[in-house]
Amino acid sequence: MIRTVLPKDAKAISDLYNYYIRESTATFEEVVLDASEMEKRIQAHKPEYWLVFEQSSEILGFAYAKPWKERSAYRYTMEVSVYIDPKHHRKGIGKSLYELLLERLKVADIHAVVAGITLPNPSSIDFHESLGFTKVAHFKETGFKFGRWIDVGYWEKILS
Repeated sequence: MIRTVLPKDAKAISDLYNYYIRESTATFEEVVLDASEMEKRIQAHKPEYWLVFEQSSEILGFAYAKPWKERSAYRYTMEVSVYIDPKHHRKGIGKSLYELLLERLKVADIHAVVAGITLPNPSSIDFHESLGFTKVAHFKETGFKFGRWIDVGYWEKILS
């Protein structure tokens, strides 16, 4: 079941996200988050743009959208992200979350969405491109995590 995030979800979301902080370059964060910090992040943006995939009372994934930039001319562009429990990859959870999130953004008159992808990452690239995203940028060595420099690409999808 996909639903809008609730305050009680902050702990499960932070636990899932912390795996990626500790084990992956999918996020450039390096310090794990507690539930209160995650709840602040959810409330800092529109909670209706935070979705969770729940099965048997367990959150298996989440997706969210936040403003791309703070300047007013960017108000119709959002950045999207999705994180799935690693035990549940390739089961359609991410696609289901993104499809609903993108529909909500379109209804809200959001014009464009962007997604940052650490490179190389063929599975994330394939995932985003399967949903109609197109590569628009490649930044060399913009992140440093786990003792190495990491490239970042940006993919974009026009909704309207």
